[in-house]
Amino acid sequence: MKKNYALLVFDWDGTLMDSAPRIVNSFQVAIASLSLPTRTDEELAHVIGLGLGEAILSLYPQETLERRTALMDAYRHHYLYVSELATPLFEGVTDTLHALFARGYQLAVATGKSRRGLDRSLRDSGLGELFVATTCAEETRSKPDPLMLQELMRSLKRTPSETLMIGDSEYDLGMAVNAGVASVAVSYGVHDCQRLLQHKPLGCIHYINELLEYV
Repeated sequence: MKKNYALLVFDWDGTLMDSAPRIVNSFQVAIASLSLPTRTDEELAHVIGLGLGEAILSLYPQETLERRTALMDAYRHHYLYVSELATPLFEGVTDTLHALFARGYQLAVATGKSRRGLDRSLRDSGLGELFVATTCAEETRSKPDPLMLQELMRSLKRTPSETLMIGDSEYDLGMAVNAGVASVAVSYGVHDCQRLLQHKPLGCIHYINELLEYV
């Protein structure tokens, strides 16, 4: 059933942009450069959606802060400046966001990306002008803590009942639950529908344009 939401908050990686291959590859290169214990691609994909610091802590809880910081720096350098793997938008993203914008919805982003990485993605994708607000984990707290959503709602003067979260990971949907916000899951990102449905989203969609059925 459709509801009159006013604020639609999107995760970025895995929801709007197909960046998982570049993220995983950048982690693998950074890990190898520091001779850290190996992690599988699946293990690395599992932490996509967390803030970078939280993701690295989850992967290497026994490493020193100095080693984890070195991994963070190496990852960022490779992802931002070295990797040539493309990060295209998923099919239908541009048209769907423009349609929602034209209907008068406020669009926002809540992401585990760094501010530098998100700003570059917004610029390169040409979507920046569609979003009224964006926030990154390094500016607040990592998902699934609700603070990112709460700060967006506060700044835009929206209530939880007026807000809908759209994401591809259990961290996105867990954040929504913790903030008292409804959510819609997407199946084409890092976590599958069976896993996402445990957080009781309104539904799990397979293409982003299916979101129009919920708003």
